[in-house]
Formats: sequence, C-alpha cells, structure tokens
Amino acid sequence: MAAVLRPSSIARPSSLAPEPPPTLAETVKVMLVDDSLTVRTVFGRMIDRESDLEVVGQAETAERALLLLRSTKVDVILLDLEMPGMGGLKALPEIMQKGGDAQVLVVSSLAQGGAETTLAALSMGAADTMLKPRPGQFDDGYRSSLVEKIRALGARRMDDENPAASHGAVRHGPPGRKRPQVVAIGASTGGIHALNLFLRELPAQFDLPILITQHLPGSFVPVFAQQMESAARRPAILAAKGTAIERGKLYIAGGDGHLVVRRMGGRPLIALSNERTESGCLPSVDPMFASLSEAFDGHVAAVLLSGMGRDGTKGAETVAAAGGVIYAQNEASSAVWGMPRGVVEKGLASCVLPPDELARKLVASTEEVACG
Repeated sequence: MAAVLRPSSIARPSSLAPEPPPTLAETVKVMLVDDSLTVRTVFGRMIDRESDLEVVGQAETAERALLLLRSTKVDVILLDLEMPGMGGLKALPEIMQKGGDAQVLVVSSLAQGGAETTLAALSMGAADTMLKPRPGQFDDGYRSSLVEKIRALGARRMDDENPAASHGAVRHGPPGRKRPQVVAIGASTGGIHALNLFLRELPAQFDLPILITQHLPGSFVPVFAQQMESAARRPAILAAKGTAIERGKLYIAGGDGHLVVRRMGGRPLIALSNERTESGCLPSVDPMFASLSEAFDGHVAAVLLSGMGRDGTKGAETVAAAGGVIYAQNEASSAVWGMPRGVVEKGLASCVLPPDELARKLVASTEEVACG
C-alpha cells in the first residue's frame, strides 16, 4: 500500500485505506454529550447510518450525562468540553468513573484553539480528540473519520465480553542483549494518558535521554511538551535539527518531520526527516526507532504505548535485531491496542504490561535486573 505523507494526527491518518471494521459481539453503544441540539442531531444521523454503531443516549450538559450513565450501558462517549454548568473537562473524571469501561472521544471547538484544555482532558484519560466542524463542514470525509475512531475505541470490549475472541497468549520476545543508553517512546490514541503514567514512575536518578513521538497535531506540540516536562520532572526540548542528545532530558517530535538521530563527530544529534513511511504518519515512530538503533548500536529501549495502526513495528524489528529491548503496553490498559499489538504479535516485546509497570521494568533493566 502506498504511503501518504501528511501532518500528524492523534489517530491513524484518514487518508490511508481504513482497516476492516472490527468484528463486535454487539453494536457499539454511543452517548452524545453536547449543548448544541444541531450537533447532536448531525452526529446522531452519522452514527445511526452504520449498522454496527448505535446512539443510546444524548445529553445537553455534563450533569445530564452523569444521570444517564447511572442506567445506560455505553461503550464510547462523544464529549464536548465547553458546555454550561460543570463543563466537559471538570466532569470528565466522574464521567469516566460512571461510564466504566467506556472510552471518551473529545469532540469540541476547543480541540483546535484550546490545546491546553484538550490535552488536559487527554492526560486525564480521554482517549482521543476530533475538532468539531463548523456548520456545513460535516461532510463524508469527516463522517468516515468519526465512525472509524468510534469503532476503534469500541472494539476493545470484544475481548472483555467475548473471551473466545481473545487474541491469544502473549508471546514475549528476547530481553535484549544490550543495556539501554537511550529510551524511545511511540504512542497515538490513548497515548497521552499512558505517557503521563509512564513518565511519573521514572525516578530522578533515571537520567537516560528519552525521545517521544506522539501522533498529535503540530499546534498541540508546545503544550504537550510542557505537560511531558511536568510529568517527567526533567526538561523537555522540541526536536530541532542539530540538537544534541543529552542525559536527563526529553526530546519531543514536532509536526514538521520525523524525529531521527544521527551521529556526527561521535555525538548523537537530531536530524529531522520527511521520508515516506508505511503508516503515513508525520511524525512517525518507525524512523525514530530505526535511526536510534544505528546511532546507539542497538543500546535502545523502545516503548510502544496505546495507539491505532501499526506505526513502530518495523522500527522495533530493527531495534530488536540490533540487540535492543522492546516494551509494549498491554491490551487491558490501552485505549486502542494497535501499535503495541503489532510488536506483541511478532514476538518482539520483552515486557507487555500497563504503562507504570513498564516504567519500573525499564528502570530495573538499566540496573541489570531481568525483565520478565
């Protein structure tokens, strides 16, 4: 399949051929929470056109949504952030608690201009975000992207409710022959919450350089970097050509190129790339993993967290072949088990655990404690 290079997005690029819809035991049950009747009506029509999706509840306020969740089983909640009363952001923790396993998709006019508010929601556990179109922009392209996200977020209940449909036992890969000198993390849908959990578990004495590629609109990246800096308690630097890789720092991929690393004069430096990738993402995880494998001679810990698609699998193969170690978030804790699943199914991942436990295993590996 020909790759399509495009700016980053939180989910898999819609310009690529969509993955086949997951086989679900029942329809995905959706709740719409938005103060606009027009928006609820349009979204409802979009969703009800799909035989495997069903709107089971609508609410004009967060307070009303919380009441409905007491008696309504929901798989995916489309949540506006800017509403009268509590508002979506303030109500989010309680919505997630009352919604049980339901995944939250933030659909808000704030998703573009209010990066700080949207990223706060994602860090709290909202799985993904979409910009609410202006009137007249609810076209087929938007509908396709919306229903694809809903299907991906609703698909995880297939295994929860149908044990017979399980993906099978996890095959753990080799522990890695070489002690890590650098950490590289790739993530997408659900990844921001996972990154916060992961980074907060790293102790102050853990000072390996950390590189992060999170599928995210470029306009969100500066706020995202601040959020990661706070979680990790170490400086976060936006990737720029010629920047030296140093211990004790985070390096964040922007929206203008893949974060890759080259050795120049014996020093590892950032060298941005716009090469085409199979995933079509820009930035992509694959080039980051592959370049680090070469620049650090395999002394790499590659981490794949929650996300749609398979970005990162090819790069992880390069890391593993060079003697590095692969860590993957487990299915139960992932909003969408796509990117981690890619390396698990190929038998590359040494550890398959929730983000906080992966972080502790990573620290142990640098202290030459086995990861198992």
